[in-house]
Amino acid sequence: MPRSHAYLLWSLLALPAVLILWQAMHATNPEIYGDLAHPAAEFAARLMIVAMMITPLMLFFKGSEALRWLRKSRRALGVAAFAYAALHVTFYLIDRGTSAKVLADLSEPYIWAGWLGLIILVPLAVTSNDYFLRKLGRRWKPLQKWTYAVAALTLLHWAAIHDWQSPAEAVLHFAPLLGLQAYRIWYWTLRPRAPRGLQPVALRVSAPVSKRAQPR
Repeated sequence: MPRSHAYLLWSLLALPAVLILWQAMHATNPEIYGDLAHPAAEFAARLMIVAMMITPLMLFFKGSEALRWLRKSRRALGVAAFAYAALHVTFYLIDRGTSAKVLADLSEPYIWAGWLGLIILVPLAVTSNDYFLRKLGRRWKPLQKWTYAVAALTLLHWAAIHDWQSPAEAVLHFAPLLGLQAYRIWYWTLRPRAPRGLQPVALRVSAPVSKRAQPR
């Protein structure tokens, strides 16, 4: 990716964070941190969903230059998702105020689901660079596949955060990803394919031989 494109991408990814932080620094309401924790979490989930949708989308739109560019930028999307998740947790800790309240929250399953998702994201974000890609070799991709576990924990955390009274928003956000991943599984495992060894035979059409080339 050209360096100018990388700078533009990172600027776009950072823009919502700048706006969120600006609100936090200029607000007079002490409850602002609890309010801003939600948009930070939503951006984290959305960026993770977009990053995970790129590969199955390429099965639909083969040859798409935009998707190829996004595929090259997928690690940046993942790191940005982790940054917004970290911002969400920072606002959450400031809002709770004391370690006693934070520990008391751990009795709720959706809280430990969120913490577990963040813990898994840490090594994924740390290794999302060329150095670890070369260092880990074949082990890099299996490590990055833990993103699926993070997505499941995020869906649980988001859907249960209001005592399961309104999980529709979380489900709607994750529905495109679930649908595309189901299609991806069908495409690689269940899709009807021609039997191996049976290749279409190309018909060879002989060009007419000119009179000069005909044997005498």
